[in-house]
Amino acid sequence: MNELPDLTLTHIGSLVSYNPDRNTFQEWKDCECSIQDGKVMSIGKHLPETKKTLDCQGKLVTPGFVDAHTHPVFLHGRETEFLKRLGGASYEEIAAAGGGIQSSIQGVRKASKEELIAIVLRRMDRFLSLGTTTVEAKSGYGLNVESELKSLEVLDRVNEQHPIDIIPTFLGAHSIPAEYTQRPDDYVNLICDEMLPAVADQGVARFCDVFCERGYFSVDQSRKILAKARTFGLGIRLHADEFMDSRSAELAAELKASSADHLMAISDAGIRALSESGTIATLLPGTTFFLGQTSYAPYQRLAKAGIEIALATDFNPGSSHIQSMPFIIALACIYLKMPVEAALISATWVGAKSLGLENRVGHLMPGAQADLILWDLDSLVQIPYSVGNATIRTVLKSGIPV
Repeated sequence: MNELPDLTLTHIGSLVSYNPDRNTFQEWKDCECSIQDGKVMSIGKHLPETKKTLDCQGKLVTPGFVDAHTHPVFLHGRETEFLKRLGGASYEEIAAAGGGIQSSIQGVRKASKEELIAIVLRRMDRFLSLGTTTVEAKSGYGLNVESELKSLEVLDRVNEQHPIDIIPTFLGAHSIPAEYTQRPDDYVNLICDEMLPAVADQGVARFCDVFCERGYFSVDQSRKILAKARTFGLGIRLHADEFMDSRSAELAAELKASSADHLMAISDAGIRALSESGTIATLLPGTTFFLGQTSYAPYQRLAKAGIEIALATDFNPGSSHIQSMPFIIALACIYLKMPVEAALISATWVGAKSLGLENRVGHLMPGAQADLILWDLDSLVQIPYSVGNATIRTVLKSGIPV
Protein backbone atom coordinates (compact mmCIF):
# COMPACT_ATOMS: atom_id res chain seq x y z
CA MET A 1 0.00 0.00 0.00
CA ASN A 2 1.23 3.53 -0.77
CA GLU A 3 2.27 5.95 1.96
CA LEU A 4 -0.79 6.80 4.02
CA PRO A 5 -1.84 10.45 3.58
CA ASP A 6 -2.97 12.96 6.15
CA LEU A 7 -6.57 13.88 5.49
CA THR A 8 -9.36 15.88 7.09
CA LEU A 9 -13.01 15.11 6.45
CA THR A 10 -14.79 18.46 6.53
CA HIS A 11 -18.45 19.48 6.68
CA ILE A 12 -19.65 16.18 8.18
CA GLY A 13 -23.34 16.47 8.96
CA SER A 14 -23.43 13.49 11.32
CA LEU A 15 -20.65 11.12 12.38
CA VAL A 16 -21.86 8.09 14.34
CA SER A 17 -19.85 5.33 16.01
CA TYR A 18 -19.72 3.07 19.01
CA ASN A 19 -17.48 4.60 21.67
CA PRO A 20 -15.66 1.79 23.54
CA ASP A 21 -14.35 4.18 26.18
CA ARG A 22 -17.87 5.19 27.17
CA ASN A 23 -19.53 1.89 26.21
CA THR A 24 -22.19 3.72 24.25
CA PHE A 25 -23.35 4.86 20.84
CA GLN A 26 -22.20 8.40 20.08
CA GLU A 27 -23.06 11.01 17.47
CA TRP A 28 -21.18 14.15 16.49
CA LYS A 29 -23.05 16.85 14.55
CA ASP A 30 -21.49 19.37 12.16
CA CYS A 31 -17.96 18.15 12.77
CA GLU A 32 -14.66 17.30 11.16
CA CYS A 33 -12.54 14.15 11.38
CA SER A 34 -8.78 14.19 10.98
CA ILE A 35 -6.82 11.17 9.78
CA GLN A 36 -3.07 10.63 10.05
CA ASP A 37 -1.02 7.58 9.05
CA GLY A 38 -4.20 5.66 8.30
CA LYS A 39 -5.72 6.22 11.75
CA VAL A 40 -8.37 8.49 13.19
CA MET A 41 -6.67 11.32 15.08
CA SER A 42 -9.53 13.48 16.32
CA ILE A 43 -13.17 14.40 15.85
CA GLY A 44 -14.39 17.92 16.49
CA LYS A 45 -14.81 21.40 15.05
CA HIS A 46 -12.17 23.61 13.41
CA LEU A 47 -9.43 20.97 13.39
CA PRO A 48 -5.91 21.86 12.18
CA GLU A 49 -5.60 21.93 8.42
CA THR A 50 -4.05 19.08 6.46
CA LYS A 51 -2.76 19.00 2.90
CA LYS A 52 -5.79 17.03 1.76
CA THR A 53 -9.45 17.46 2.63
CA LEU A 54 -12.62 15.62 1.72
CA ASP A 55 -15.79 17.71 1.76
CA CYS A 56 -18.60 15.55 3.14
CA GLN A 57 -21.22 18.14 2.15
CA GLY A 58 -23.24 17.70 5.34
CA LYS A 59 -23.72 13.96 4.91
CA LEU A 60 -23.47 10.92 7.21
CA VAL A 61 -20.20 9.18 8.16
CA THR A 62 -20.06 5.74 9.85
CA PRO A 63 -17.39 3.13 10.51
CA GLY A 64 -16.79 0.59 7.79
CA PHE A 65 -18.72 -2.64 8.30
CA VAL A 66 -17.15 -5.73 9.84
CA ASP A 67 -18.84 -8.76 8.26
CA ALA A 68 -17.95 -11.55 10.68
CA HIS A 69 -19.43 -14.57 8.85
CA THR A 70 -18.94 -15.24 5.12
CA HIS A 71 -18.16 -18.17 2.78
CA PRO A 72 -16.63 -16.52 -0.32
CA VAL A 73 -14.42 -19.34 -1.67
CA PHE A 74 -16.66 -21.13 -4.14
CA LEU A 75 -16.62 -21.47 -7.92
CA HIS A 76 -20.23 -21.37 -9.10
CA GLY A 77 -23.55 -20.17 -7.75
CA ARG A 78 -26.45 -22.50 -6.95
CA GLU A 79 -29.25 -20.85 -8.90
CA THR A 80 -30.92 -24.19 -9.65
CA GLU A 81 -31.42 -24.74 -5.93
CA PHE A 82 -32.96 -21.29 -5.66
CA LEU A 83 -35.47 -22.31 -8.33
CA LYS A 84 -36.20 -25.55 -6.44
CA ARG A 85 -36.92 -23.58 -3.26
CA LEU A 86 -39.27 -21.35 -5.24
CA GLY A 87 -41.01 -24.57 -6.21
CA GLY A 88 -41.46 -25.56 -2.58
CA ALA A 89 -38.38 -27.65 -1.74
CA SER A 90 -36.68 -26.92 1.57
CA TYR A 91 -32.97 -26.38 2.14
CA GLU A 92 -32.83 -29.67 4.04
CA GLU A 93 -34.62 -31.58 1.24
CA ILE A 94 -32.24 -30.18 -1.37
CA ALA A 95 -29.23 -31.14 0.74
CA ALA A 96 -30.59 -34.67 1.28
CA ALA A 97 -30.88 -35.07 -2.50
CA GLY A 98 -27.20 -34.26 -2.98
CA GLY A 99 -27.47 -30.49 -3.31
CA GLY A 100 -26.52 -27.87 -0.79
CA ILE A 101 -22.92 -27.73 0.40
CA GLN A 102 -22.09 -30.97 -1.43
CA SER A 103 -22.87 -29.41 -4.79
CA SER A 104 -20.16 -26.77 -4.33
CA ILE A 105 -17.38 -29.19 -3.45
CA GLN A 106 -16.42 -30.46 -6.90
CA GLY A 107 -16.07 -26.93 -8.23
CA VAL A 108 -13.55 -25.96 -5.57
CA ARG A 109 -11.68 -29.24 -5.79
CA LYS A 110 -11.24 -28.94 -9.56
CA ALA A 111 -10.59 -25.20 -9.76
CA SER A 112 -7.06 -23.83 -9.87
CA LYS A 113 -5.83 -21.37 -7.27
CA GLU A 114 -5.68 -18.71 -9.96
CA GLU A 115 -9.33 -19.24 -10.91
CA LEU A 116 -10.45 -18.97 -7.30
CA ILE A 117 -8.26 -15.96 -6.60
CA ALA A 118 -9.77 -14.06 -9.54
CA ILE A 119 -13.31 -14.89 -8.40
CA VAL A 120 -12.69 -14.03 -4.75
CA LEU A 121 -11.01 -10.74 -5.71
CA ARG A 122 -14.19 -9.73 -7.57
CA ARG A 123 -16.30 -10.68 -4.55
CA MET A 124 -14.08 -8.56 -2.31
CA ASP A 125 -14.51 -5.63 -4.71
CA ARG A 126 -18.25 -6.00 -4.20
CA PHE A 127 -17.96 -6.22 -0.42
CA LEU A 128 -15.86 -3.06 -0.35
CA SER A 129 -18.26 -1.17 -2.63
CA LEU A 130 -21.03 -1.97 -0.14
CA GLY A 131 -19.07 -0.57 2.80
CA THR A 132 -17.52 -3.74 4.25
CA THR A 133 -13.91 -3.01 5.15
CA THR A 134 -13.16 -6.13 7.23
CA VAL A 135 -14.51 -9.59 6.44
CA GLU A 136 -14.22 -12.97 8.13
CA ALA A 137 -13.93 -15.58 5.36
CA LYS A 138 -14.29 -19.33 5.71
CA SER A 139 -13.00 -22.27 3.76
CA GLY A 140 -15.36 -25.24 3.69
CA TYR A 141 -16.16 -26.09 0.07
CA GLY A 142 -13.16 -28.39 -0.42
CA LEU A 143 -13.53 -30.88 2.43
CA ASN A 144 -10.26 -32.68 1.85
CA VAL A 145 -6.78 -31.71 2.97
CA GLU A 146 -5.60 -30.39 -0.40
CA SER A 147 -8.69 -28.31 -1.21
CA GLU A 148 -9.09 -26.85 2.27
CA LEU A 149 -5.47 -25.70 2.26
CA LYS A 150 -5.99 -24.36 -1.27
CA SER A 151 -9.02 -22.36 -0.13
CA LEU A 152 -7.10 -20.85 2.78
CA GLU A 153 -4.17 -20.00 0.51
CA VAL A 154 -6.60 -18.27 -1.85
CA LEU A 155 -7.85 -16.13 1.03
CA ASP A 156 -4.29 -15.31 2.05
CA ARG A 157 -3.32 -14.33 -1.49
CA VAL A 158 -6.40 -12.18 -1.93
CA ASN A 159 -5.76 -10.54 1.44
CA GLU A 160 -2.30 -9.54 0.19
CA GLN A 161 -3.65 -8.08 -3.06
CA HIS A 162 -6.85 -6.38 -1.91
CA PRO A 163 -7.44 -3.35 0.36
CA ILE A 164 -10.08 -5.21 2.41
CA ASP A 165 -8.91 -7.00 5.55
CA ILE A 166 -9.68 -10.75 5.42
CA ILE A 167 -9.75 -12.87 8.58
CA PRO A 168 -9.51 -16.53 7.45
CA THR A 169 -11.39 -19.34 9.20
CA PHE A 170 -10.90 -23.07 8.63
CA LEU A 171 -14.28 -24.77 8.11
CA GLY A 172 -13.31 -28.29 7.10
CA ALA A 173 -16.25 -29.38 9.27
CA HIS A 174 -18.81 -27.75 6.99
CA SER A 175 -20.38 -31.02 5.86
CA ILE A 176 -19.56 -34.72 5.61
CA PRO A 177 -18.22 -35.20 2.05
CA ALA A 178 -19.86 -37.88 -0.08
CA GLU A 179 -16.94 -40.29 0.19
CA TYR A 180 -17.40 -40.36 4.00
CA THR A 181 -21.20 -40.50 4.15
CA GLN A 182 -21.22 -44.01 5.61
CA ARG A 183 -18.34 -43.34 8.02
CA PRO A 184 -18.62 -39.79 9.34
CA ASP A 185 -16.41 -40.44 12.37
CA ASP A 186 -13.57 -41.29 9.99
CA TYR A 187 -13.97 -37.84 8.45
CA VAL A 188 -13.90 -36.27 11.92
CA ASN A 189 -10.66 -38.16 12.55
CA LEU A 190 -9.29 -36.89 9.24
CA ILE A 191 -10.03 -33.32 10.31
CA CYS A 192 -8.39 -33.80 13.71
CA ASP A 193 -5.41 -35.92 12.67
CA GLU A 194 -4.52 -34.52 9.24
CA MET A 195 -6.39 -31.33 8.34
CA LEU A 196 -5.86 -29.36 11.55
CA PRO A 197 -2.11 -30.08 11.78
CA ALA A 198 -1.72 -29.09 8.12
CA VAL A 199 -3.79 -25.92 8.63
CA ALA A 200 -1.67 -25.01 11.65
CA ASP A 201 1.54 -25.57 9.69
CA GLN A 202 0.21 -23.41 6.84
CA GLY A 203 -0.38 -20.57 9.32
CA VAL A 204 -3.19 -18.78 7.45
CA ALA A 205 -6.35 -19.58 9.45
CA ARG A 206 -7.02 -17.67 12.65
CA PHE A 207 -10.19 -19.54 13.62
CA CYS A 208 -11.79 -22.97 13.30
CA ASP A 209 -15.54 -23.32 12.77
CA VAL A 210 -17.91 -26.31 12.75
CA PHE A 211 -21.45 -26.68 11.37
CA CYS A 212 -23.11 -28.36 14.36
CA GLU A 213 -26.51 -29.48 13.11
CA ARG A 214 -28.51 -32.63 12.48
CA GLY A 215 -27.17 -34.24 9.31
CA TYR A 216 -23.84 -32.44 9.63
CA PHE A 217 -21.77 -32.67 12.84
CA SER A 218 -23.06 -33.77 16.24
CA VAL A 219 -22.29 -32.00 19.49
CA ASP A 220 -19.75 -34.67 20.41
CA GLN A 221 -18.06 -34.54 17.00
CA SER A 222 -18.01 -30.75 17.11
CA ARG A 223 -16.53 -30.72 20.61
CA LYS A 224 -13.75 -33.09 19.50
CA ILE A 225 -12.86 -30.95 16.46
CA LEU A 226 -12.94 -27.63 18.28
CA ALA A 227 -10.99 -28.90 21.27
CA LYS A 228 -8.32 -30.18 18.89
CA ALA A 229 -8.30 -26.86 17.01
CA ARG A 230 -7.68 -25.01 20.25
CA THR A 231 -4.53 -27.07 20.87
CA PHE A 232 -3.16 -25.55 17.66
CA GLY A 233 -3.90 -22.02 18.85
CA LEU A 234 -6.93 -21.44 16.64
CA GLY A 235 -9.87 -19.40 17.87
CA ILE A 236 -13.25 -21.10 18.09
CA ARG A 237 -16.44 -20.27 16.20
CA LEU A 238 -19.57 -22.40 15.76
CA HIS A 239 -22.58 -22.65 13.44
CA ALA A 240 -25.18 -23.24 16.15
CA ASP A 241 -28.91 -24.05 16.34
CA GLU A 242 -29.70 -22.95 12.80
CA PHE A 243 -32.54 -25.32 11.89
CA MET A 244 -33.22 -27.05 15.22
CA ASP A 245 -32.19 -26.85 18.85
CA SER A 246 -29.17 -29.15 18.78
CA ARG A 247 -27.75 -27.83 22.07
CA SER A 248 -24.88 -26.38 20.08
CA ALA A 249 -25.29 -22.98 21.71
CA GLU A 250 -24.57 -24.73 25.01
CA LEU A 251 -21.47 -26.26 23.39
CA ALA A 252 -20.32 -22.82 22.23
CA ALA A 253 -20.75 -21.56 25.79
CA GLU A 254 -18.96 -24.58 27.25
CA LEU A 255 -15.96 -23.96 25.00
CA LYS A 256 -16.19 -20.18 25.46
CA ALA A 257 -16.23 -19.78 21.70
CA SER A 258 -15.63 -16.34 20.24
CA SER A 259 -18.94 -16.55 18.42
CA ALA A 260 -22.04 -18.73 18.10
CA ASP A 261 -23.68 -18.04 14.74
CA HIS A 262 -27.24 -18.35 13.35
CA LEU A 263 -29.23 -19.27 16.52
CA MET A 264 -32.65 -19.18 14.86
CA ALA A 265 -33.66 -22.26 16.89
CA ILE A 266 -31.83 -21.51 20.14
CA SER A 267 -33.52 -22.68 23.34
CA ASP A 268 -33.93 -20.84 26.63
CA ALA A 269 -31.18 -23.08 28.02
CA GLY A 270 -28.92 -22.05 25.17
CA ILE A 271 -29.60 -18.38 25.83
CA ARG A 272 -28.80 -18.82 29.54
CA ALA A 273 -25.57 -20.62 28.68
CA LEU A 274 -24.43 -17.92 26.24
CA SER A 275 -25.28 -15.17 28.72
CA GLU A 276 -22.89 -16.71 31.24
CA SER A 277 -20.05 -17.44 28.83
CA GLY A 278 -19.15 -14.17 27.14
CA THR A 279 -19.65 -15.78 23.73
CA ILE A 280 -20.95 -13.34 21.12
CA ALA A 281 -24.12 -14.23 19.21
CA THR A 282 -23.67 -13.53 15.49
CA LEU A 283 -27.09 -13.25 13.87
CA LEU A 284 -27.59 -13.82 10.15
CA PRO A 285 -31.06 -12.57 9.16
CA GLY A 286 -30.12 -12.70 5.49
CA THR A 287 -30.13 -16.50 5.67
CA THR A 288 -33.66 -16.63 7.06
CA PHE A 289 -34.80 -14.14 4.43
CA PHE A 290 -33.05 -15.83 1.50
CA LEU A 291 -34.42 -19.25 2.42
CA GLY A 292 -37.95 -17.84 2.57
CA GLN A 293 -38.33 -18.72 6.23
CA THR A 294 -40.04 -16.70 8.93
CA SER A 295 -38.38 -17.77 12.20
CA TYR A 296 -35.70 -15.17 12.70
CA ALA A 297 -33.19 -15.38 15.55
CA PRO A 298 -34.72 -14.09 18.82
CA TYR A 299 -32.82 -10.83 19.11
CA GLN A 300 -34.92 -9.41 21.92
CA ARG A 301 -34.53 -12.49 24.13
CA LEU A 302 -30.80 -12.58 23.48
CA ALA A 303 -30.39 -8.87 24.18
CA LYS A 304 -32.48 -9.08 27.35
CA ALA A 305 -30.11 -11.81 28.58
CA GLY A 306 -27.18 -9.43 28.16
CA ILE A 307 -25.59 -11.28 25.23
CA GLU A 308 -23.50 -9.18 22.84
CA ILE A 309 -24.84 -9.44 19.31
CA ALA A 310 -23.08 -9.13 15.96
CA LEU A 311 -24.68 -9.00 12.53
CA ALA A 312 -23.22 -10.60 9.39
CA THR A 313 -24.28 -11.57 5.87
CA ASP A 314 -23.49 -15.32 5.78
CA PHE A 315 -22.61 -14.71 2.11
CA ASN A 316 -22.50 -18.11 0.39
CA PRO A 317 -23.75 -19.71 -2.85
CA GLY A 318 -26.72 -21.55 -1.37
CA SER A 319 -28.50 -20.09 1.62
CA SER A 320 -27.59 -16.38 1.58
CA HIS A 321 -26.27 -14.95 -1.66
CA ILE A 322 -26.13 -11.52 -0.02
CA GLN A 323 -23.08 -9.26 0.37
CA SER A 324 -24.77 -6.06 1.52
CA MET A 325 -24.44 -5.20 5.20
CA PRO A 326 -26.80 -2.21 4.73
CA PHE A 327 -29.47 -4.70 3.64
CA ILE A 328 -28.68 -6.91 6.65
CA ILE A 329 -29.17 -3.89 8.91
CA ALA A 330 -32.56 -3.28 7.28
CA LEU A 331 -33.60 -6.90 7.86
CA ALA A 332 -32.43 -6.73 11.48
CA CYS A 333 -34.43 -3.59 12.15
CA ILE A 334 -37.57 -4.77 10.36
CA TYR A 335 -37.71 -8.45 11.38
CA LEU A 336 -35.55 -8.71 14.50
CA LYS A 337 -36.87 -5.36 15.81
CA MET A 338 -33.36 -4.12 16.51
CA PRO A 339 -33.01 -0.42 17.29
CA VAL A 340 -31.11 1.32 14.49
CA GLU A 341 -28.20 2.34 16.73
CA ALA A 342 -27.87 -1.23 18.05
CA ALA A 343 -27.87 -2.60 14.51
CA LEU A 344 -24.99 -0.31 13.50
CA ILE A 345 -22.97 -1.33 16.57
CA SER A 346 -23.67 -5.02 15.82
CA ALA A 347 -22.54 -4.56 12.21
CA THR A 348 -19.32 -2.82 13.18
CA TRP A 349 -17.84 -2.99 16.66
CA VAL A 350 -19.36 -6.26 17.95
CA GLY A 351 -18.38 -8.06 14.75
CA ALA A 352 -14.85 -6.74 15.24
CA LYS A 353 -14.89 -7.92 18.86
CA SER A 354 -15.89 -11.43 17.79
CA LEU A 355 -12.73 -11.46 15.65
CA GLY A 356 -10.49 -9.99 18.36
CA LEU A 357 -10.11 -6.74 16.40
CA GLU A 358 -12.17 -4.35 18.53
CA ASN A 359 -9.16 -2.20 19.43
CA ARG A 360 -8.40 -1.56 15.76
CA VAL A 361 -11.60 -1.57 13.68
CA GLY A 362 -15.36 -1.31 14.08
CA HIS A 363 -15.36 2.21 15.54
CA LEU A 364 -13.98 5.68 14.79
CA MET A 365 -12.49 6.72 18.11
CA PRO A 366 -9.00 8.29 18.01
CA GLY A 367 -6.39 5.61 17.36
CA ALA A 368 -8.72 3.36 15.36
CA GLN A 369 -7.94 2.39 11.79
CA ALA A 370 -9.59 4.97 9.53
CA ASP A 371 -12.02 2.55 7.86
CA LEU A 372 -15.14 4.57 7.22
CA ILE A 373 -18.07 5.17 4.94
CA LEU A 374 -19.24 8.51 3.59
CA TRP A 375 -22.90 8.12 2.71
CA ASP A 376 -25.14 10.11 0.42
CA LEU A 377 -27.55 10.15 3.37
CA ASP A 378 -28.36 12.63 6.10
CA SER A 379 -29.02 10.35 9.07
CA LEU A 380 -28.39 6.83 10.34
CA VAL A 381 -32.05 5.76 10.15
CA GLN A 382 -31.94 6.27 6.39
CA ILE A 383 -29.72 3.17 6.03
CA PRO A 384 -32.46 0.66 7.03
CA TYR A 385 -35.22 2.95 5.76
CA SER A 386 -33.71 2.69 2.26
CA VAL A 387 -33.93 -1.16 2.43
CA GLY A 388 -30.91 -1.96 0.28
CA ASN A 389 -30.86 1.31 -1.68
CA ALA A 390 -28.79 3.36 0.77
CA THR A 391 -26.25 5.17 -1.40
CA ILE A 392 -22.57 5.12 -0.46
CA ARG A 393 -20.53 8.01 -1.81
CA THR A 394 -17.03 6.95 -0.71
CA VAL A 395 -15.39 4.15 1.28
CA LEU A 396 -12.08 4.87 2.99
CA LYS A 397 -9.74 2.05 3.99
CA SER A 398 -6.94 3.13 6.34
CA GLY A 399 -7.73 6.69 5.31
CA ILE A 400 -7.45 6.06 1.56
CA PRO A 401 -10.52 6.37 -0.67
CA VAL A 402 -11.01 2.98 -2.35
